[in-house]
Amino acid sequence: MNKTVDIIGAGLAGSEAALQLAQRGVHVRLFEMRPQVKTPVHKTDGCAELVCSNSLKSMKPQSAAGMLKSELKALGSNLIGFAYDSKVDAGGALAVDRDEFSRLTTEAVRNHPLIEYVVGEVAEPDFTDGADAVVLASGPLTSDALAAWVSEKTGSENMAFYDAAAPIVMADSLNMDVLFRQSRYEDEAPGDYLNAPFTREQYDAFIDELVAADRVIRRDFETKDLFQACQPIEEIARKGHDAPRFGTCKPVGLTDPATGRRPWAAVQLRAENAQNTAYNLVGFQTNLTFPEQKRVFSMIPGLENAEFVRYGVMHRNTFIQAPGLVERSLRLKVETPAPVFVAGQLSGTEGYCEAIMSGLMCALNVYALLNGIEMPAMPETTAFGSLLAYATDPQTEDYQPMHVNFGILPPLEHHERNKKLRYEQYAQRGGQAMEAYVEKLRESGLMERVHV
Repeated sequence: MNKTVDIIGAGLAGSEAALQLAQRGVHVRLFEMRPQVKTPVHKTDGCAELVCSNSLKSMKPQSAAGMLKSELKALGSNLIGFAYDSKVDAGGALAVDRDEFSRLTTEAVRNHPLIEYVVGEVAEPDFTDGADAVVLASGPLTSDALAAWVSEKTGSENMAFYDAAAPIVMADSLNMDVLFRQSRYEDEAPGDYLNAPFTREQYDAFIDELVAADRVIRRDFETKDLFQACQPIEEIARKGHDAPRFGTCKPVGLTDPATGRRPWAAVQLRAENAQNTAYNLVGFQTNLTFPEQKRVFSMIPGLENAEFVRYGVMHRNTFIQAPGLVERSLRLKVETPAPVFVAGQLSGTEGYCEAIMSGLMCALNVYALLNGIEMPAMPETTAFGSLLAYATDPQTEDYQPMHVNFGILPPLEHHERNKKLRYEQYAQRGGQAMEAYVEKLRESGLMERVHV
């Protein structure tokens, strides 16, 4: 093909989009500002670096996240394959060794002959360099200059919300005489999580210090300022002393072998890599200063001498108000010399797998447009199809970035009151819709033109 597409950002969405287009014979110029321009949270210059959790959420087929993974596989996602190749134990969730995942993605991108990798900040798309289309996949940490260009073009007034990441600790610094290995409701085999059990007195003292600790951004946040799935643990505790105990620190399904009873509260730790040498404090996103994280989180039983590989951070995330600004094809509704598409968290969707899928769908839509192929719409009964419909519906009000979830799927023809059966029916219906959709893509030639 004599077509060129510029992709800005080599994160999850940009890397997937670049590989999908290159595998269809399109010349891709992939721009990444790191390491020339750094961000508050990235540590490497690799593609698809995960800066928050290392979990890609549930693999259970009867969950919205599980449905999305099945859809990614059906469409031939490269990055979901790399995720399974770099998988670490995390119960029913797909968690990855983030370094290995990034390495596999970077290797595939940098070694593809049709992908030109360009290091440097892009302040705005260059429509004079021969690009037939542009994909904005600059992510939640889009540079100020590019964010200003997007804001000017879209007229969006509020493009930011706050997100946070959890700390990571070294395994050999943990007190295994206190911690116990168990997954929730598991009776026999050792679980994939380490659990730090609180007594009531320990929990009360911890929460008191947590809410009083010094913060990097020194203000109380309103709910609208924070992405709800990644609220800092101290903000949750500030809403109510027992709030963490009924959320992140809930002890249900756990039995402390030292007492034979359920703990008053518990912190779970999930492996960061296949060697189990580092662990992530699950749900402990934070805005505390580094010294305060060391002091307060060392009050967690078993973490008294914890060595922190990475402290938690809070940062501004950038996204556009997708409803009314983005078409179902992920094309921006703006007048530009070449069509502009948007993928990943900048598009107003949230989640690792959601970013991968948006990059994949963006690539398919770009390829179809450049080749005069009619691109069929992804069915709303699929996990990502429902998210696309919701996020691009002008009727959607007070929009916040969203994961796939059953709440935005079209209702079943016959309502099922049993939740488990209802979720199974959602998954079955979505799977059938996805099979039919893939067949449509094959008939149009969009699936058959892949050359790995």
